[in-house]
Amino acid sequence: MVALDPPPGRNPETWVSECVFLLKDLTPAFKVGLPLLLRTGVDKLRDLFSAVNNMLIADLKLADIGDVMTYVIEVLAESGVNSVIAHAFIGREGALDKLVQKSKEVGIKPILVVSMSHPGSIRFIDKHLGELVEEALDLGVWGVVAPATRTEVVRLVRDLARDKLLIFSPGVGAQGAEPGSAICAGADYEIVGRAVTNSPRPREALETVVSEQVRRVERCRS
Repeated sequence: MVALDPPPGRNPETWVSECVFLLKDLTPAFKVGLPLLLRTGVDKLRDLFSAVNNMLIADLKLADIGDVMTYVIEVLAESGVNSVIAHAFIGREGALDKLVQKSKEVGIKPILVVSMSHPGSIRFIDKHLGELVEEALDLGVWGVVAPATRTEVVRLVRDLARDKLLIFSPGVGAQGAEPGSAICAGADYEIVGRAVTNSPRPREALETVVSEQVRRVERCRS
């Protein structure tokens, strides 16, 4: 999957349109976050992605009370978003329970963050990894986020989740994870951003990532 975070100095709408046009047939989904939404507004999402069938994931890492998050979900649904990412650590009662219920009502698939790719995740979030995965399982969400930069975490999440959750792994490329490494550890999807989108030839860059994924996965599964 490709993360679309427009770099400073570029017109965000033009930049996204160019990336989508070049990459749409090489990826099942595009992930957008605050760097894009703060510059274009949520209303622009439907226009930017209306010509493609790729899944659109809003990576807002929601971490609020349930009522606030349900308002956000309603706006995202109106803008053509298919999935939303929220933090698992905020807990169920009065928060994630309402998020999941509203998501089901409007047809959005929730994904919960159970670990992150930056070193600071180890200090607090990762200490509760087992509990967070258990919460995701109990809530019946679509999947969880676990970092490609730490494959031992991906393996643990896969062991805990079995085949009940999809695992989305960011950090491929610019953050140091090699293509295919997270999939070999148990992830279903790897997320790559700047290594592709900041390249002068993004399509060739993504083709290289995909070919490296295939080679690594063929080796680890043989």
